[in-house]
Amino acid sequence: MEAGAATAGAATRARTRTRKKPRARGKMPWWMWIAVAAILVFCLFPFYWLISISLKTGNDLQSSSLIPPNPTLANYREIFKNPDFTKALRNSAVVALTTTVLALIVGSFCAYALARLKLKGKFVILAIVLTISTFPQIAIAAPLFKLWSDIGIFNTLIGLIIPNLTFALPLTIYILVSFFKEIPKDLEEAALVDGATHFMAFRKVVVPLAAPGLATAAILCFIAVWNEFLLAITLTSSPAARPVPAAIAFFTGSTQFEIPYGTITAASVTISIPLIIMVLLFQKRIVAGLTAGAVKG
Repeated sequence: MEAGAATAGAATRARTRTRKKPRARGKMPWWMWIAVAAILVFCLFPFYWLISISLKTGNDLQSSSLIPPNPTLANYREIFKNPDFTKALRNSAVVALTTTVLALIVGSFCAYALARLKLKGKFVILAIVLTISTFPQIAIAAPLFKLWSDIGIFNTLIGLIIPNLTFALPLTIYILVSFFKEIPKDLEEAALVDGATHFMAFRKVVVPLAAPGLATAAILCFIAVWNEFLLAITLTSSPAARPVPAAIAFFTGSTQFEIPYGTITAASVTISIPLIIMVLLFQKRIVAGLTAGAVKG
């Protein structure tokens, strides 16, 4: 009996010694690093190819080499000498910033009401709001063109701000509702006890605590409006109010049938860099805003 127990114990110790050591927590296997690198190259290569073309001129544009044979910044100098492009940059900045500010002001009040007030059918109201953001823009482009022409705001900045605000508001409300729900009501009640009005409690207590959500909504709204093309091309007819995505579509070459690949790619890189920097700086806030309320209702 004792010999059998000793033999079993020895066999157990031998199996324990030969058992693989558990993998250190947080350490990724080599194949996962390769997969991450492959995905990174797959996502970044189109942007690299865009930069590569923007550094080519003349016959180099016909070259398919990954590295420009004779890199030059001539295309970038040319687009900034174009008054239509610089004016389009200004128009895009005005439309995007104005739409973002209005979306935050109006959306914060709407989101706070949906998060705090005891309303019947709040879920239905929020669902209707989100449905607006999924509505195809092409379905309203032609009616808006006719309506804006009749009332006199076609080819104006205000004529672009209004429809962009319509599509930016649902996203803002959706993000802020999740943030407002996570703020304890006790903080607002304490402010009311101290003599603050409901608006003062909202402005001085709730809004500062919801700053990450406001920043997230602002970034996403700005990016969406900055990149918008369909309404920009439909509701404008001259450089006076044309945003930069639509302005790029009207770039012309030295001849009628020449496509100016160099200046188009240079302009595309120019308008993409601010957005890339913004996303890299605030990526944590963007993820926090999109995932807020995913665990707790």
